[in-house]
Amino acid sequence: MKIICIGRNYVDHIEELGNERPESPVIFMKPDTAVLKDNEPFYHPDHSEDVHHEVEVLVRIKKEGKSIDPAFASNYYDEIGLGIDFTARDTQSRLKTKGLPWELAKAFNGSAPISKFIDKNGFDLKNLNFKLEKNGETVQQGNTSLMLWPIDEIISFVSRYFTLKTGDIIFSGTPKGVSQVKIGDRLKGYIEDRLMFDFEVK
Repeated sequence: MKIICIGRNYVDHIEELGNERPESPVIFMKPDTAVLKDNEPFYHPDHSEDVHHEVEVLVRIKKEGKSIDPAFASNYYDEIGLGIDFTARDTQSRLKTKGLPWELAKAFNGSAPISKFIDKNGFDLKNLNFKLEKNGETVQQGNTSLMLWPIDEIISFVSRYFTLKTGDIIFSGTPKGVSQVKIGDRLKGYIEDRLMFDFEVK
């Protein structure tokens, strides 16, 4: 299983972090050891003092494909979910300053909590609301209509470089509102009004 993540896919988040708007999707990956399932707690790593939440809509690939035309990309997934791309912002800033890869900031153990997956039917994936609550307060709220690259275009782009296989998960990018998490925080994620995950930071 591959975890393929899309960076800088919402303009307001790009502006929030002071990054340049990319000309094509920004891709990075996480190992399977990053995955947290079934509302397992996230244990704050001791190698960072500034871990941020980044809530994202997920899709799970259902069959193998490469060089997929955008017109047929929807045939490669039936289910959507919600996840968090936990980011060690202090580590990431240090690595970016030196022009180095981001893995230490993005791919550490437990950095990819994922919800259960649900049937995509009944949802408009081009106009899908999602949000993250921290300790009962909405801290991130997004809509997929604001993506620079919609889900089907992401699948097509990624499949030009990596063969997609059954079970691969794509994180589609985060909207503005990223902020620090601390031990004791409780995080709840929603797609529309449906609760997708609910876990604690320990």
